[in-house]
Amino acid sequence: MPPTTDPSPVQTQLQLQTHLPQPLQNWVDNMHLACGAEVHNASPTDTTAVAPETSSQGGQGNVDALKNASDFLPVTSPHNGEIIAYVPVSNKRDVDLAVASSKKAFESWSARTVKDRVQILMRFHHLVNEHKDELASLIVLEHGKNRAEALAEIAKGLETVEYAISLPQLIQGRILEVSRGVHCYDTRLPLGVVASVVPFNFPFMVPFWTLPIAIATGNTLVLKPSEKVPLTMNRTVQLLREAGLPKGVVNLVNGTAEAVNALCDHPDVKAVTFVGTTRVAEIVSKRCRNLNKRVLALGGAKNHLVSSPDCNIEMASSDIVNSFTGCCGQRCMAASVLLTIGPQPVLMETVIRKARELVAGQEAGQLGPVIDKVSQDKIVRYITEAEQSGAKILLDGRHWVKDRPDGWWVGPTIIHHTNASDPALHDEIFGPVLSVYECGSRDEAIEIENGNPYGNAACIYTQNGGVAEWFTKRFSAGMIGVNIGVPVPREPFSFGGINDSKFGDGDITGDGAMEFFTFRRKVTQKWAIPEEKTWLN
Repeated sequence: MPPTTDPSPVQTQLQLQTHLPQPLQNWVDNMHLACGAEVHNASPTDTTAVAPETSSQGGQGNVDALKNASDFLPVTSPHNGEIIAYVPVSNKRDVDLAVASSKKAFESWSARTVKDRVQILMRFHHLVNEHKDELASLIVLEHGKNRAEALAEIAKGLETVEYAISLPQLIQGRILEVSRGVHCYDTRLPLGVVASVVPFNFPFMVPFWTLPIAIATGNTLVLKPSEKVPLTMNRTVQLLREAGLPKGVVNLVNGTAEAVNALCDHPDVKAVTFVGTTRVAEIVSKRCRNLNKRVLALGGAKNHLVSSPDCNIEMASSDIVNSFTGCCGQRCMAASVLLTIGPQPVLMETVIRKARELVAGQEAGQLGPVIDKVSQDKIVRYITEAEQSGAKILLDGRHWVKDRPDGWWVGPTIIHHTNASDPALHDEIFGPVLSVYECGSRDEAIEIENGNPYGNAACIYTQNGGVAEWFTKRFSAGMIGVNIGVPVPREPFSFGGINDSKFGDGDITGDGAMEFFTFRRKVTQKWAIPEEKTWLN
């Protein structure tokens, strides 16, 4: 249980929140106090924490996410490791209550027209823009990324909202006279209660890969944000309520594995989306598949960049640095391996120089911390083991650990490998680390890229269209860039990898999400006896 007698955590928190507007600072303070004090003071038969409305499940419905929670986890700020809040660990009963609330709301919500449903998303879009500085402050506080990245994440999430708003023009069915006097038509219908389990690395954007499209198509949603970054979504669902979203349409549950398992197993949850590690994505996928449940589980990645000798040095070097250091490398689309075709000393010198210029901090252009000490230790271990195996550290970010002992900092690191078997070349490190390997030919580069078990993204840097086409046809990845190291598709195109980067049905976001969250009802009808006989009538 969180501490209740020592007020110092609250005082420390007040000192941390230098970017938070006063109303939002008060909200976070109140959440900390409620989760810290009132649960502790509750009677043995009443474990409900009385927190701000944002701590209820999405502010939607009468289900309290804190009710029946048997434990709490601290939420820390990565830039100094201080506790800023406590998050309840929801259990199976909490999930049951959330699903029941969403199931009850589904009947009336799905009966609305899609035009009616997206009106609420229009108002929500406006509210997020009004409160984007508040939301960005929460992202910086609980995740650690810099402020510009936080604002960009919000803007990217709103792109999916904008796509969902356009669904009245996209979701309509088809009709065709398939024979004389016989017409077929289809319509898209929602599945029912759906669930989304999202990771820590994008507290706003990744939940919005699914939420707006899921509810715009008529489903109701139970969302489980990462226990490491719960504040952003709690604030966001307040805005959904303010926009007019009815009770029960979106419910939040917190917690860890028990909540995820309960969502996968619940008979009233018709579909599950998951974003996280490959190991857990495969478990979630198999668990849902065994129940004949629709599932889309996105896993990890080891994304390869290939630099052709003809690449534009200035453009490629900037993109490479942005690709492996952006969001401190904590994104499934981050570059982690650079394969140069032959020696490219000028490119490497430029990449190292630009990466070395990055400074620690949380303002635009600075490099923030990683999420926690476990991540920090893992990143440092891979760097050290690569060095011990004979790799050359061209740029060493390990000194940030000593230079900034408060918080979880690791500087940009570039490793030059001569052994193609080095684990750092193959394992997902999830930090600001770039492994470089010199290939003797483009065939060797493709062999290495194709040999990794993942399949999220790959990129070729070149000024030659023929070279670009050769690689784009041979990369083993679902999302491919030409001179773009983070080739995230934008709506209406969907996000999704292949191989061990994805398990389940279709892609997420865009048109893929519209398919995932609906099913087609096909109707064949005849109203009059046709004058001419055919085999069909």
